Amino acid sequence: MALCAPLEPADHELQAAAFTSPAKWHLAHTSWFFETFILLPNLKGYRPFNPLFEQLFNSYYNGIGKPFPRDKRGLLSRPSLGEVLRYRLWVDEAMQALLADTSLWPLIELGLNHEQQHQELLLTDLQYCWSVNPLAPAYAAPMNETKFTHQKISWHEFGGGIHSIGYQGNAFSFDNEGPRHSVLVSDGAIANRLITTREYLEFMADDGYQRPDLWLADGWAWVQQNAIEAPLYWRETHDGWRRFSLHGDQPLALDNPVTHVSFYEADAYARWAGARLPTEAEWELVASKQAVVGGFQESAYWYPQGAVNDQSLQQLFGETWQWTSSTYQAYPKYKPAAGAVGEYNGKFMCNQMVLRGASCLTPVAHARASYRNFFYPHERWQFTGIRLARF
Repeated sequence: MALCAPLEPADHELQAAAFTSPAKWHLAHTSWFFETFILLPNLKGYRPFNPLFEQLFNSYYNGIGKPFPRDKRGLLSRPSLGEVLRYRLWVDEAMQALLADTSLWPLIELGLNHEQQHQELLLTDLQYCWSVNPLAPAYAAPMNETKFTHQKISWHEFGGGIHSIGYQGNAFSFDNEGPRHSVLVSDGAIANRLITTREYLEFMADDGYQRPDLWLADGWAWVQQNAIEAPLYWRETHDGWRRFSLHGDQPLALDNPVTHVSFYEADAYARWAGARLPTEAEWELVASKQAVVGGFQESAYWYPQGAVNDQSLQQLFGETWQWTSSTYQAYPKYKPAAGAVGEYNGKFMCNQMVLRGASCLTPVAHARASYRNFFYPHERWQFTGIRLARF
């Protein structure tokens, strides 16, 4: 609700592409999760706010019913924003009766973390929807986005051998972060920081988008079919390159990490740089030895106060999600939860690539070494960036 506070009512309705969802839909869907998976099965006498909402705000759970088409969510002018807000209040009030039931806490915690994921999606979806508006609306006040000064890239070496990855501990984790298991890793090194905008401009100046030898076949086809020439939100003007952000139209901050690049672009850059993308096991092996410190500043557009406690490694968390070379698939002995809630992660383990870390919009509790984000290789509306590795 706080994230939506700066928005006009019409802003809640926007859906500029099929992969985005309106802010109003995010508000309703996160309430739908609690109603569907917790209230209806467990609260005796619970009466749904509106039975039709079961279809309207079902995202992809086919075990429950036929979801409303994702690409048409922006057509749902009704229910109104006011009715969706009343729906949230209805669900919140009903949940009070179940909070003391400890047997439900794991599912309630999943619902809370699910809503935190949608907080990040709400802002990135809004950024994309506003990016098509020539007025370049700003979610937050314009600001100087320059946060970093130039630093020479260096390499953090890690030893090979058999290592364990996957979540270990007693706090919350998503089911796709486990089970913990052994992996074989070769000796290698990972870059101490993310690739910067300045460095990515050098790739572009060297005809990076015009050289098929740098691209995977699907990536080259994607570049050609979509006339891709730069990261998402970039535009070239007579004064140089600029980018659209949640702070409106901004000049490029050259020493900040490059963001909004696809896996194809990240992989092509790595080839051009004579390096490669890390595997998710390599990334976790290195990140698990670092501590996430600090929290997020109290602003609508979240920035981290600290990233890691080892200054030889920077920007592992809290700047951009980082593409890996690993495909998203189940860990050994993974079993999805029983029932429809088992569709949460397991059904997507195909044709997507794993990202690690956390972006500047990620709730800080999700910034952990074992967290596995995943997107299709062409997608780039999230804050996605590049960290290199080498053998």
